[in-house]
Amino acid sequence: MTSAYLQLDSLAVHAGREDLTELGVHALPLDLSSTNPLPNIEAGGLSYEAMASGGTPTADGGAVYARLWNPTVARFESALAQMEHAQAAVAFSSGMAAMTAAILTTMKETGRRHVLAVRPLYGGTDHLLASGLLGAEVSYCSAPDVAAAIRPDTAMIVLETPANPTLELVDIRAVVEAAQGVPVLVDNTFATPVLQNPVDLGAAMVLHSATKYLGGHGDVIAGVIACGHEQAAALRRVRAITGGLLHPLGAYLLHRGLATLPVRIRAQQANAQRIAAWLTTHPSVARVHFPGIEGDTQGLLGRQLRGTGAMISIDLRGGFDQAVHVTSTVSLFTHAVSLGGVDSLIQHPASLTHRPVAPDARPAAGLVRLSIGLEDAEDLMTDLDRALATHRPIQAPAGVSHV
Repeated sequence: MTSAYLQLDSLAVHAGREDLTELGVHALPLDLSSTNPLPNIEAGGLSYEAMASGGTPTADGGAVYARLWNPTVARFESALAQMEHAQAAVAFSSGMAAMTAAILTTMKETGRRHVLAVRPLYGGTDHLLASGLLGAEVSYCSAPDVAAAIRPDTAMIVLETPANPTLELVDIRAVVEAAQGVPVLVDNTFATPVLQNPVDLGAAMVLHSATKYLGGHGDVIAGVIACGHEQAAALRRVRAITGGLLHPLGAYLLHRGLATLPVRIRAQQANAQRIAAWLTTHPSVARVHFPGIEGDTQGLLGRQLRGTGAMISIDLRGGFDQAVHVTSTVSLFTHAVSLGGVDSLIQHPASLTHRPVAPDARPAAGLVRLSIGLEDAEDLMTDLDRALATHRPIQAPAGVSHV
């Protein structure tokens, strides 16, 4: 059946598996070959050239070499592209490799070097842009200021919604309209294609740290970008040159993870909604960052974002001292970075994921981020309540201020 006729839940199970019947298998195959036999010099050479130029193997030339293309990776890419309503997708060895390739590719294709970043962003992305490593000239702005911040040499606009770690929502369509034709990349890691499809709103590229919800089990590092055919070919060229291809085992795990993505997201979201509502009444919590809790920006919840997601951030009344105590006292939550797995995680962004971010853009020292998993919600609330009950003073590390 053509994927255009399938709903998301069916796509999650069947997309990217169209060739399995022809192969005579039911479970996803895993091809670990690093190199492949060549039929002859000419056919192999033509296939190599096709892949190095951003295409796929020729029918008679074969896959040649795994740095250029791999069938297991390609199946995952096809599945994710269908779920994101995109023409194609390109997978990378990490989310940061994907972001790097997107920036390099867009600067090369447009001949421009200015990148406009809408804060807040994931700390790794913010750090990469600010580092100057890729030769980009970067400006930061808030979403309403995009139109005024665009320059004649702007190559792309980078935004994340819901944003990490404050869960702020950005109107993607409004930014695309303000961009006046400048390509917009949306980091869709928190929402996933279950809750949001930026391509439908005009985004040129949709990036995922596939490590998170797409994999869902904390056992793979990967990134992927869904986009148009021409952009995908350009991204594959950069991937082939820089060697950023996702390992086939990672692609296999991700493709398998997609089958349960809608079910996991909805169950984790239900837990998060219940926990977020409870946290608004907790005496130790000054503010809960969660879509819809304190009203929604421009009606985006329901219009752009089909659900709240399962990430929560909280500002603690005890500031940094209490953040240290809570993260070190919980027992059911794991104190660890990353997010989106079946188990619940807790971390302090200002000290960890957003530590390299400029001080004026760094999250508050009393903010703690929660990734809600599939445990029983009552158990998670009991664990948090015990940790929030008391806190002890502690000296903040260098670079992290008390609030």
